[in-house]
Amino acid sequence: MNMNDKFILPRRLAGVLLGLVGLAAMPMAWCHEGMDHSAHMAAAAKLDIKRSEAKYLMPKVTLLNQNGQKVTLNKALDDGRPVLLNFIYTSCTTVCPVATQIFSEVQGLLGEQRNKVHMVSVSIDPEYDTPKRLLAYAKENKTGPRWDFYTGSIDESVAVQKAFDAYRGDKMNHAPLTLLRAAPGKPWVRLDGFASPGMLGTETHALARGGPPKPARRPSPPRHATIAMPPQPPRPLTPSITGMR
Repeated sequence: MNMNDKFILPRRLAGVLLGLVGLAAMPMAWCHEGMDHSAHMAAAAKLDIKRSEAKYLMPKVTLLNQNGQKVTLNKALDDGRPVLLNFIYTSCTTVCPVATQIFSEVQGLLGEQRNKVHMVSVSIDPEYDTPKRLLAYAKENKTGPRWDFYTGSIDESVAVQKAFDAYRGDKMNHAPLTLLRAAPGKPWVRLDGFASPGMLGTETHALARGGPPKPARRPSPPRHATIAMPPQPPRPLTPSITGMR
């Protein structure tokens, strides 16, 4: 697969995103406490994604999961399982609900394999997103036991965002981003934009196999059939007019 290949979301999720773009026409007071969601609207309007690969140095930070347990991030991500990671905040009304819904659908597509994959959502609004709120968010979205939500201090959250080149200065400017990695030491696959559940499922299965996803096979063009014509009997000779008197 070419690193610059672009992928389009299925029609159903695209419809959700178009609905989110429609929020821009509503009074801003309706959106979360009157905050400016213009960056979210622009992100929601962009339905294609870009794929690349990179290596990131994990910061040595200690976070809290949705159960209030302390977690050292680099150790949690380096437990040998393939990792799917994104950034969210629970009060978000545009990008995050779609990103969370996509992760939820990936769980279903993975089937039994979902227990072998570590899904991680890191809050970019740690002051509001306490472990209690993250737990309620997880239950509301019916996440599985292998999907962890992490929060911490502002400095720790920013350090994680910067480590993955995801920091945009303010939570209102964050853009949809998914990161995947097969195992410790392997490069991260970076998907900027709303990656569809099908694409994430394909990427995850490919990472488990240890290689890039195989490009879809194009059907061979139909071959033209050759029709065998039966042998024709010889035509009788016509007498020459000049030979007749």
